[in-house]
Amino acid sequence: MRELRYLFALLVGSKRKYVDPSRAVEILKDAFKSNDSQQQDVSEFTHKLLDWLEDAFQIKAEEERDGEKPKNPMVELFYGRFLAVGVLEGKKFENTEMFGQYPLQVNGFKDLHECLEAAMIEGEIESLHSENSAKSGQEHWFTELPPVLTFELSRFEFNQALGRPEKIHNKLEFPPILYLDRYMHKNREITRIKRDEIKRLKEYLTVLQQRLERYLSYGSGPKRFPLVDVLQYALEFASSKPVCTSPVDDLGASAPASGTLPPQIPPSAIEQQGPSSSEVPSTSPVQRSVIHKPFTQSRIPPDLPMHPAPRHITEEELSVLEGCLHRWRTEVENDTRDLQESISRIHRTIELMYSDKTMVQVPYRLHAVLVHEGQANAGHYWAYIYDHHQNRWMKYNDISVTKSTWEELERDSFGGYRNASAYCLMYINDKEQYLIQEEFNKETGQMLVGMDTLPSDLRDYVKEDNKRFEKELEEWDAELAQKAQQEKLLSQIPRAPAPSPAPVQPGEPEYLEQPSRTDISKHLKEDSVQAINKALAEQEDRGPEAIMDTAIKLEYTRLLKLAQEDPPPECDYRLRHAIVYFIQNQAPKKIIERTLLEQFGDHNLSFDERCRNIMKVAQAKLEMIKPDEVNMEEYERWHQDYRHFRETTMFLMVGLEFFQKKSYMEALLYLIYAYQNNKELLSKGPYRGHDEELISHYRRECLLKLNEHAAALFESGDDQEVNNGLIIMNELIVPCLPLLLVDEMEEKDIVAVEDMRNRWCSYLGQEMEPNLQEKLTDFLPKLLDCSTEIKGFNDPPKLPSYSTHELCERYARIMLSLSRTPADGR
Repeated sequence: MRELRYLFALLVGSKRKYVDPSRAVEILKDAFKSNDSQQQDVSEFTHKLLDWLEDAFQIKAEEERDGEKPKNPMVELFYGRFLAVGVLEGKKFENTEMFGQYPLQVNGFKDLHECLEAAMIEGEIESLHSENSAKSGQEHWFTELPPVLTFELSRFEFNQALGRPEKIHNKLEFPPILYLDRYMHKNREITRIKRDEIKRLKEYLTVLQQRLERYLSYGSGPKRFPLVDVLQYALEFASSKPVCTSPVDDLGASAPASGTLPPQIPPSAIEQQGPSSSEVPSTSPVQRSVIHKPFTQSRIPPDLPMHPAPRHITEEELSVLEGCLHRWRTEVENDTRDLQESISRIHRTIELMYSDKTMVQVPYRLHAVLVHEGQANAGHYWAYIYDHHQNRWMKYNDISVTKSTWEELERDSFGGYRNASAYCLMYINDKEQYLIQEEFNKETGQMLVGMDTLPSDLRDYVKEDNKRFEKELEEWDAELAQKAQQEKLLSQIPRAPAPSPAPVQPGEPEYLEQPSRTDISKHLKEDSVQAINKALAEQEDRGPEAIMDTAIKLEYTRLLKLAQEDPPPECDYRLRHAIVYFIQNQAPKKIIERTLLEQFGDHNLSFDERCRNIMKVAQAKLEMIKPDEVNMEEYERWHQDYRHFRETTMFLMVGLEFFQKKSYMEALLYLIYAYQNNKELLSKGPYRGHDEELISHYRRECLLKLNEHAAALFESGDDQEVNNGLIIMNELIVPCLPLLLVDEMEEKDIVAVEDMRNRWCSYLGQEMEPNLQEKLTDFLPKLLDCSTEIKGFNDPPKLPSYSTHELCERYARIMLSLSRTPADGR
């Protein structure tokens, strides 16, 4: 009890980011350890904890009582009473019982009220008979509700066939405000009347739904249709005109003149059938080749109608039939609408049955929801608690406490989605404001907050812990300062001069390894020279400036054409030149112009007199550009984005190469960074990055392959292989799961996560060595953690050096190999 007091006091006043509950938990583990050393079910643990606290408070209360009956705060807060009224073998009985957590079955019910209705009536008093015809059954009526009402949702059942417990993932809705008037003993008479009325309405509802079904699924055969549609089809059939034209005649009527082929016949057919009408005159039928006519040879009756229609019907018959069908269709529509409206009214009446003023006097507000994700034998737990002062939900997930919403709570708690669902609901009496209102100092009238709400002994304990924490921080700061001082002293020691950097070797990627943004690889240099030579050929007698302008226009025209083409995936022209990337992403004109000037002003063009002159003109023009003409920050951003694009391409390319070699561990980190970088690029525009679905697919497949490999290692039972499998899961798979769960629109990713989790949860019911069971129990909570908080990854893997030509070539090769994959391979 003392450790629990300390624990909750630290939660109120500690300056630490989180409180370590280990001391209290160890005491509880020792106190609740069962004889067979089996893991405690969470509901069983909660029951024992409440009983233990009740006993502890009872001892304390009896020690302090002064002639009065001792008050136990646990009983006053969490325990209520109900009256069991019933008949057993024909004899009536009444028993008053106390309850703490009220158990509710989930299977077969859609919401909390249905669960409560079923729990309050055990057996059917009016219809359940034993062999001697004596009635049996009982009703429960709340006589006293606790301020804090806890519902224990039974989401586990024992599978007799498999011989193991299983979790029930069915969806169960529960409201933020729960009115409990219908379950109170004082309202039993009116509740019984309303239950009888609901029972009668539901029986009538069943009859109406059966009648409606006959209208909506009409017919006596295996296929059934709405009756109103059947009548409409009959009306359309009766109104159709009988066109008795043979398909052969119709073909002849729609065909070209004699000797010609129908325009829809493909060229291959023309070659097989002979010369066309342009070669053979229509006036010479003897010269025509014989044309195969499949319709003629099938001998279809010449009077076959082109579409279903009556063969023989008079105007009078048609008039009478149309009148009947119109009238019947209208009658059926009216009957169907009346049935649907009646069903809706009954549903509405049932929903509002307990909404009158007398039945909304006992409101309970949802205060906390305890959630479990996983299977019957293992999983992860977290809680949602409502902050009444801030009017918002908070999510308590291990050391993480975050703001939440009712929508997130619904998704994680109702069930039917992933493997997460609520197993415990805590409602508080909405009329008992002392449960949530702030405390005030009786002398000063000021509101008490934080440690001021604690008794003096706990306040002193928290202050001492905060002092220890401050001392730890001081020691930490001193250690950091000492390290910084040592590094500073080391930096002042004279060192030998660093060797000059090695010259850039040809073939290195200009946007990854080289210091200058405008370093030109071999093929870009050749493109520039080619543009200059074309300009010289057109204007040989002009000066360097005119030739440079012409060369830039020619180069821009070439790159614009590339940017406007729609090449196959293996030919990504953006990798060839930054200008293509800029044009496709609508970069400002000034950015493109300056980039072209830098290309023609590069020192690599100084290999002959003509190019050197043009290079000098370009450099002079660059120097003449004023700061207000080109926004250099924007210019740098565009080139940084292009470098980012090339890096993303290389992450993707190397990751796919490793994947095809089945080196999934090596491939994963490259694909992770490719996806993250690509997502950032695509957020700025659809042509900034690569196909997101492609990267997502191979990232997902990589994780699934590694998961299967790790599971196979675990199944081997060998200690070393089991450890290797768990290392793969803990260091590669588990950190990546939030990346797949963060976007709920990516359904394939969510399904993949469920498949990986189910693969490991399937081991829970299997027999295995105790050491394997222990390792599995330790590992599963990490795998089943529903948090989408993205953990930090290692630094990006080092990218190899490629020239632009090599990058385009390798990218084309890997993309071509993917295009040869079957359609279902992606």
